[in-house]
Amino acid sequence: MDQFVPWKGLIALIEPHYPKGEGGRPAYPLIAMLRVHLMQNWFGYSDPAMEEALYETTILRKFSGLSLERIPDETTILNFRRLLEKHELAAGVLAVINGYLGDRGLSLRQGTVVDATLINAPSSTKNKDGKRDPEMRQTKKGQ
Repeated sequence: MDQFVPWKGLIALIEPHYPKGEGGRPAYPLIAMLRVHLMQNWFGYSDPAMEEALYETTILRKFSGLSLERIPDETTILNFRRLLEKHELAAGVLAVINGYLGDRGLSLRQGTVVDATLINAPSSTKNKDGKRDPEMRQTKKGQ
């Protein structure tokens, strides 16, 4: 994703609205929060799940540029998303990404990808007369 996400364009879009961390605890680097936000979307994590994933998964921390010494909590992750919503930046993020990808003949759309595998399986364990087929063994859960 480092090669396919236009990081500079996204930073330029968000930076004017991003808090500087003056007067309180220092703000996380914008690039780190942007990467966390995108990973959260890519993997479908809730705010608490994203926080936990950052603690548990080294590659997610590495991609975001964070270390175990300082991980954004779920409220910080929520506040970043609210910042994007408040300034209506989500559509801008999508536009910047699509502009970059469009130059390469690609595009990104909002939505959900569903992968389903169909398998051939008997529709019922009953015979035509409504009785159980002795060949279809019933098992107890966990056995």
